[in-house]
Amino acid sequence: MVRVLMFKNVDTICPVGSITGGSLIRDLVSGAVPGRPLSLHDLEAFGVSPYLAAKYARSGWLVRLGPGLYRLPSPPLDRDQSLLVLQERMPGLHVAGRTALAWQGVRHNVEFAERLTLWGNKSGAVPAWFTHEFPNRYRSTSLFTAEVAELGIFTPPAVTAGVRVSTRERAVVELLRDAGQGQDMEEAMHLFEATTGLRTPVLGKLLSQCLSVKAVRMTLQWGERVGNLDVEALRRDYALPTGGNSRWIGTMDDGSMLVLPPC
Repeated sequence: MVRVLMFKNVDTICPVGSITGGSLIRDLVSGAVPGRPLSLHDLEAFGVSPYLAAKYARSGWLVRLGPGLYRLPSPPLDRDQSLLVLQERMPGLHVAGRTALAWQGVRHNVEFAERLTLWGNKSGAVPAWFTHEFPNRYRSTSLFTAEVAELGIFTPPAVTAGVRVSTRERAVVELLRDAGQGQDMEEAMHLFEATTGLRTPVLGKLLSQCLSVKAVRMTLQWGERVGNLDVEALRRDYALPTGGNSRWIGTMDDGSMLVLPPC
């Protein structure tokens, strides 16, 4: 079903007698998905060439977001629709860690303004057009091997179809990877304690292919202390990369040292 953008008077956006008589803009207004950024490919489907798109942007009928990307002046950008477009441009992008848990009902502090936690494969920053509307923290560190690159990625029921979000199992490992290093340690502990229903087969496969000794050790050690996952089954059924018999030592954001004993 086509979603329709509603304006009181399309002619106020595109006066009759303009370059195209207003028909192309009217088609965009009536046919575009509300709040979705429009690529040049999207615009060409409505008969708007790159030349016309640039001209419409100068006239205020389109808003230029970045190279080859526009939006209609109204309504504002939609979070999920913007994520769908961003996913097409940033390999592996997904909502991760703290935000993924929050979208599945696991929260500690309620934010006045949501700050998204995003992970992906592409180094660099999230485009300014997205960050301006949706504050975020982006990480491009590889946490798992290619064998499980897509394991634990799904779309929660209350989120627009196609938006990639970490399951609780993957989100917990991402959360602990960043604990004390970009992610507040105390909040990570509270979120871990509040996370229930972790599936051993999914968590086991992820941990067995995890590239972070810190994340694996913290998951096992915190799991033993909290009791919200079957650590015995994880140790028994999966070859977990715990880093041998050496201590893991890392520097936290506050300058303190985190020491994780062998497990």
